[in-house]
Amino acid sequence: MTDQAVEHEVGRARLRKEDARLITGQTNWTDNISVTGLLHLAILRSPMAHARIERIDVSPALQRPGVVAAFSGRDLADGLGSLPCAWPVTEDLVQPDHPPIAVDEVRHAGDPVAVVVARDRYTAADALEAIEVDYEPLPPVLDLEAALAEDAPLVHADKGTNRAYVWPLKTGEDYETARQRAEVVLKRRYHQQRLIPNAMEPRAVVVTPLPASGEYTVYSATQIPHILRIMLSAVTGVPEHKLRVIAPDVGGGFGSKLQVYGEEAVALAVARKLGRPVKWTESRSEGYLATHHGRGMIQDIEVAATREGRLLGLKVDLLADMGAYLMLVTPGIPILGAFMYPAIYKMDAYEFTCTGVFTTRTPTDAYRGAGRPEATYAIERIMDELAAEVGLDPVEVRRRNWIGHEEFPYTTVAGLTYDSGNYEAATEKALALFEYDKLRAEQADRNARGDTVRLGIGVSTYTEMCGLAPSRVLRDLRYGAGGWEAASIRMLPTGKVEVVTGTSPHGQGHVTCWSQIAADALGVPFEDVEVVHGDTLAAPQGMDTYGSRSLAVGGAAVHRAALKVVDKARKVAAHLLEASEDDLEFKGGVFSVKGSPEARRTIQEIAFATFTSHDVPDGMEPTLNAEHVLDPENFSYPHGTHLCAVEVDTETGRTSIRSYVCVDDVGRVVNPVIVEGQVHGGLAQGIAQALYEEAVYDAEGNLVSGTMADYLVPSAADLPEFVTDRTETPAASNPLGVKGVGEAGTIASTPAVVNAVVDALRPLGVHDVRMPCTPERVWEAVRSAQSAQPAGTAESARKEGQE
Repeated sequence: MTDQAVEHEVGRARLRKEDARLITGQTNWTDNISVTGLLHLAILRSPMAHARIERIDVSPALQRPGVVAAFSGRDLADGLGSLPCAWPVTEDLVQPDHPPIAVDEVRHAGDPVAVVVARDRYTAADALEAIEVDYEPLPPVLDLEAALAEDAPLVHADKGTNRAYVWPLKTGEDYETARQRAEVVLKRRYHQQRLIPNAMEPRAVVVTPLPASGEYTVYSATQIPHILRIMLSAVTGVPEHKLRVIAPDVGGGFGSKLQVYGEEAVALAVARKLGRPVKWTESRSEGYLATHHGRGMIQDIEVAATREGRLLGLKVDLLADMGAYLMLVTPGIPILGAFMYPAIYKMDAYEFTCTGVFTTRTPTDAYRGAGRPEATYAIERIMDELAAEVGLDPVEVRRRNWIGHEEFPYTTVAGLTYDSGNYEAATEKALALFEYDKLRAEQADRNARGDTVRLGIGVSTYTEMCGLAPSRVLRDLRYGAGGWEAASIRMLPTGKVEVVTGTSPHGQGHVTCWSQIAADALGVPFEDVEVVHGDTLAAPQGMDTYGSRSLAVGGAAVHRAALKVVDKARKVAAHLLEASEDDLEFKGGVFSVKGSPEARRTIQEIAFATFTSHDVPDGMEPTLNAEHVLDPENFSYPHGTHLCAVEVDTETGRTSIRSYVCVDDVGRVVNPVIVEGQVHGGLAQGIAQALYEEAVYDAEGNLVSGTMADYLVPSAADLPEFVTDRTETPAASNPLGVKGVGEAGTIASTPAVVNAVVDALRPLGVHDVRMPCTPERVWEAVRSAQSAQPAGTAESARKEGQE
């Protein structure tokens, strides 16, 4: 083998290895999978939000040509247990049964009630209309506050309440004591509307049985193949070692595929019953009803502060919509945000209470950011309100309260220890790129002229806890799993490298980044590294992908495993070079003897020598392979400052984003191309919540925004050009110094945009616009403010540019 120079990989802007296969159509989406004898499932769903099932007759569907079988929920009940909730946040959590397919009662529109199995997908779908179902309507439960009233109709009558749990947190000084010292107390109510995930690939599952041995292979468009394997075993009774779960190419998830869905369990149960392979793929409109939703929350926020704008305390009361059932981590999503409401700010007192509420709507669960966007939104909105109340610029009120760079590591009032950060540097860079002072001057001039199109400037600073983290901390939060991650390195005899990772990508670029990390640590070419993932047989250990944990935990595990390979190779190199291990240097993939650079071996040469095992140290196994399971020391804490300028037409309510600047600190950057892509995608989703997206239900509990014609997902044409930049303070909690970037854009952008909208309208007396800030809502807010002002006030405010 020849010696070759290896360029430093970490930090290099590499194009993604994954993309060639994706853009040429050589992908392996779950719906592409076809096997001999494949049958297709179609699922009949309830058209009612809440009803008792009086009768189901599937026999008419069996008369349709091409139909092989049809089952009601009762027909499948013996082989199916309750779907799991892995995060029982309190000891007294109300946890109702969640059948994968309804048996006696439906509790949200879209609840499955029967399944048809046919020789092709369209025959199965058409046969659903032949199934006869009689429902007895029951009252829907939709309003979170009304649901908690004593006489409210119950989603789960056997539980006697719609209150799922109450989770409190009180830290620091007593809040009421801090409130009594305050010169300014502000209280606001914010609504986090429900959001519907819109991954490019719909959910799908294929189950192939091997009846002779009782083995099953489950292909699923999932983020969590390892967790899914465990949970499917628990739900169906199929022994875990008889299950193999594969996540093929997965076209996006955003949290919606961090789930164990009833359709996966039903497909497995049907394949077991029939002894035939089966496939189910959701339609887009079916997914709107049956894929879990995100957000859904009422936030009552109160801050106590001095007249100079310094925070003394924060009080948060949440009502969180669980939907009809507790899915995999439903109750824990608001709790993830509990520690982030204090954000980057110093204060003396913090009090938090979250009440989970059952409703007859699609269950909620993880959606990009999962609790942290909600927290950032609330604190950043009320910081703008505080600035207005005390007469400070929104940036200045933040400066007076944030943690200084010299104070890290810093333990917040919520009990988290932030290991590194520099909020000042990120903010100053963002202000310069944004030309903040110039925009403020233009805004003042336009307000003074009484322009009908107002300029608004929104500020959002943020930090987040990601890299879902130390297992013992998760234990204390009653989370049902650990925070560790596994990786192994297989050094092949030819010098090529296989990285086996327990993370399961669905668009993040793991294959590229893990190749860069391994190439750097081992000193081999980037092209010589292959990454194996998403298969519980090929990669048997893992905790999968969510919560911006993959790089900080999974990537760090790859790095540590690679260092173990180098340590093993060092022993062989020392033996071959007849030198002490302490006298060897390793650089660029080459072991050399200090002072004798001609005495050298490449790591590829060591790999082959180890494979032959002709001349290795006594007692050494003939392999350089190594694995590492990393349990992180701490969460990681990316941060940044986002600035948004909008123009709001006060006569039509139309909002357009004029400019958007963000400066993020995501620690050490492995691949700037991937970082930029993650930030841009996150910004799109956060802006979508601010301006466009909302799941809307009618008074009967029907989802009326159940198609892309009714639910506005923005396209590139609806979004501005983004100006992005970075500062870098390496994380102290992992060997790579990385922090995570997958959710940052979503967390920071929503309050930046809404703060800009409100800032544009504040001189007219508007203090809030409920999300999404549609033209109708903006127009109504302006008219409402005008009608609430005494005659002449609105006109004088327009002329003076102030309240």
